Amino acid sequence: MGLFTFGGGYAMLPMIQKEVIEKYQWASEDEVMDYYAIGQCTPGIVAVNTATFIGYKVAKVPGAIVSTLGVISPSLIIISLIASVLTNFSEIETVQHILSGIKIAVTFLMIVSISKIAKNNINNLFGFVVAIMAFFVAFLTDISMVILVIICGILGYLTLFVEKDGDI
Repeated sequence: MGLFTFGGGYAMLPMIQKEVIEKYQWASEDEVMDYYAIGQCTPGIVAVNTATFIGYKVAKVPGAIVSTLGVISPSLIIISLIASVLTNFSEIETVQHILSGIKIAVTFLMIVSISKIAKNNINNLFGFVVAIMAFFVAFLTDISMVILVIICGILGYLTLFVEKDGDI
């Protein structure tokens, strides 16, 4: 996945859904979402953290090591090769156009993945309101994503008590 995804951990969502959840069934969609949430709260890159969690689930410590290396190695190799050949790579007009096109494709893939995740995980009005509020807070403020994830997790936990009373 590290070889074929461009744009960071969130750009990896479509490939994780297809390979990890659908094709190999190494983890369920709920497990992957939990890994993303935990990966967002722990230090490091979310894609690396998620790969490590999935690798650990499949093959314990060796799986975690191999999956982590599998995510980071292609990027390190490609960037090292590019840096050694081209000194001002990002200033080349053709490269700028290619990267612009890739950014559009990555954005589209992320939107599709997020909509699938939302469709499968937002199952009541309260969840919908929390998701919309979290989006606007993340988009319009500088609040730490860790704090936002923790707040949403607490709100989700509190729904257990409200649902028991039949209010939601």
